Formats: sequence, C-alpha cells, structure tokens
Amino acid sequence: MWNKDEVRGKTDQVKGRVKQSVGDLTDDERVRKEGETDEAAGKVEEGIGRGRRKVGDAIKDIGDKIGH
Repeated sequence: MWNKDEVRGKTDQVKGRVKQSVGDLTDDERVRKEGETDEAAGKVEEGIGRGRRKVGDAIKDIGDKIGH
C-alpha cells in the first residue's frame, strides 16, 4: 500500500508532465521547465516514500518474528 509521500510524488510527476505538455503546446519555456522540476521533485518524493514504506515493512517483519 502506498503511503502519502508516494502518492504525493506520483501526483507531482503527473502534474509535471502536464505542465511540460502545456509548455510545449504554448511554446512557453518557463512552464515546460517548471514541469520538468515538478516531475523530478515528484520522483524524489516517491522514492523517499518507497524507502519509508520498506523500512516500516522490515520493522514490522522483525516485530512479527520476535512476537512468535
């Protein structure tokens, strides 16, 4: 299950791709660059969220093994 950081990251990536498309269609370099930045930031945020989820899963697994 995705956590809030992963969801926010994926949302930012989509937002970034949309901005890039709008920038391309309107020939607006500033909007296109903003889109690239948003997409890159979204990838980072998703990666952080994925890392947090994996650490949480590992801790849960250890707890389950200790508890049994």
